[in-house]
Amino acid sequence: MSNTNKPRPTIKAVRGTRDLLPDQTPLWNKVEATARAVFARYGFGEIRTPIFESTELFARGVGEETDIVSKEMFTWEDRARAASEKAQSLTLRPESTAGVVRAYIEHKLGETGQLQKLYYIGPQFRRERPQRGRYRQFWQIGAEVLGPQTSGSDSPLRDAEVLEMLASLLDELGIRDWKLELNSVGNTEDRARYNIALKEALAPVKHLMCPDNQRRAETNPLRVLDSKDEADQEIINALPKIADYLGPDSSSHFSQVLAALDACGVPYHLNPRLVRGLDYYTRTTFEFTVTTGLGTQNAMLGGGRYDGLSEMLGGPKAPGIGFAIGEDRLILTLQAQNEADIKAAQEAGAATGAGAPDLSHLEIGVPKLDAYIAPLGVAQNPAALKLARDLRAQGLTIEVGDGSFKIGKSFGFADAIARNIILLGEDEVASDTATVKTFATGEQVKIERSQISNRLKS
Repeated sequence: MSNTNKPRPTIKAVRGTRDLLPDQTPLWNKVEATARAVFARYGFGEIRTPIFESTELFARGVGEETDIVSKEMFTWEDRARAASEKAQSLTLRPESTAGVVRAYIEHKLGETGQLQKLYYIGPQFRRERPQRGRYRQFWQIGAEVLGPQTSGSDSPLRDAEVLEMLASLLDELGIRDWKLELNSVGNTEDRARYNIALKEALAPVKHLMCPDNQRRAETNPLRVLDSKDEADQEIINALPKIADYLGPDSSSHFSQVLAALDACGVPYHLNPRLVRGLDYYTRTTFEFTVTTGLGTQNAMLGGGRYDGLSEMLGGPKAPGIGFAIGEDRLILTLQAQNEADIKAAQEAGAATGAGAPDLSHLEIGVPKLDAYIAPLGVAQNPAALKLARDLRAQGLTIEVGDGSFKIGKSFGFADAIARNIILLGEDEVASDTATVKTFATGEQVKIERSQISNRLKS
């Protein structure tokens, strides 16, 4: 029996990835437009780097013992195209800071002598276990500030300015109840002293910890502080605090960061366990957490200073500080806040007996078009398209139906996607007029074609 008519199985998005559909992307676009506007006010310019890089970039920059490099990267061997070429190990970027610093070095941006303030918006890739707000392809909004020391790149003021900018961005986006958590992980010398103290403190208790933390205790003890393993928290909380091992320079730098934040009125909470998950961080490290939408894993964004990263990648000395916002997680927070606002408004209306409240200002989704043009016959299709062209040229959002549709079908389509319907029949085309109906009020008028634009804009 032939299987030629057997339906083929459908192909779905790979686990840990997803499609963003037109009813979802308006909120994403709004977030990104707000970020671009805020970054522009602070003098940042956009940089776009490749989504894959040499694996060595992340091994050297992020750290071979980090979970990202040791467990989570999508890596493959790019086979040589000619006998004289060597195969190269390539990796989909798991984060963007290393790529931005690579571009800074490659294009000799430091030779300008100017402070480089760069931002990016784009996808990253990690082989993580998919969960709420965490995907194998995820989106980040990030920024980096770096340059030669003579540009002021190592100033505590740069750290405070980045944090103040983030506070402003979250406020403009409408993120409520955010909390800035801050720490200093010191410079290279401070961390060396602290690592020794950590190893000594971990030696008698590491066998009681999970396998990952047992490994970290040997290879990179600072990573133990970043552990989320519930069973190990009591041991971790009893470990020495890095603040007790900071040298005078690091202590002074951190104090100046805090003083600048105090002057700007940006609230913060000191968290001695905050070390972040990447090896390149020095001195200031930070996270912004939220109370809505993300559950117990409530960090929305994080970052820190990386004064030695450029040298690690073979470049000149270029102190820097940067951050990355998990855009997927930011969107979840905004949606959760919106749902809570709608519920509160409905409950308030029910409690006062005021009936169903107007919640249109809380709607998130595709905005309705200005008008839907419904030709009342196939012969009116060309005139409908011409009218649509003219109205779109004046900045209006227009959809065009088809003269083969029955009038009821046209009204159904129009009501779903537009604020108005424009009826175009033989009489309207002959007299250069149109009939416009506004769905919200039910008002219907026949007006001259030259008046349609003003009518729709009013």
